[in-house]
Amino acid sequence: MGTKTKFGFAACVAAGLIASAGFSYAGAQAQQGETEILIAPQADAADETVFLSEEVVQPLPEEAEADIAANTETDDANVPAADSLRELIAQVDAPQTLSRQLECLAGAIYFESRGEPIEGQLAVAQVVINRADSTVFPSDYCGVVTQRAQFSFVKNGHIPTRRSNAAAWERARKIARIAHEGLWESEARDSLYFHANYVKPRWARTKQARATIKTHIFYR
Repeated sequence: MGTKTKFGFAACVAAGLIASAGFSYAGAQAQQGETEILIAPQADAADETVFLSEEVVQPLPEEAEADIAANTETDDANVPAADSLRELIAQVDAPQTLSRQLECLAGAIYFESRGEPIEGQLAVAQVVINRADSTVFPSDYCGVVTQRAQFSFVKNGHIPTRRSNAAAWERARKIARIAHEGLWESEARDSLYFHANYVKPRWARTKQARATIKTHIFYR
């Protein structure tokens, strides 16, 4: 074989190898391209997730805002609105059927303070509630009221059942409901103790006075 023939054959072989390599490279690029195409939808899905997240915080349609406003107005309408405690008492209904706990609370109001102003009656109820919420006294209204040597009207651990003044008992039931549901803030605030102003118990010197309402002084 002549030199030119050898050179020509070598050139053909080289061209074939280059073409083959080029074809393999192109195939590799095509495979990479296919891989990138598979990843692309994940990126789009991420973009969609961000888009949905942004949609959630967009301003609500006017219809939705109107519905929320309507529901708020309805809820507010269920809460008695009054300018004074006396007005609130006139607006609320006295519970016709009392739970045992509310009956104990109303009993404390009636027997302990029915001769006091309504603010004083609410304050007595607030003391009972505060005691039940504390960790020092019994954890329920009946336990607080019937606790030994705490309320003078309690006899042998029992609250009297005779209530001769129907109007005062109805008012006591209303005030019990108001105090229990937190419908009016009492002047007694966080008081846990009280006594009549015509006695001077020694324990009062170690307490902080919160309010004086007619004949009762309330302490924390």
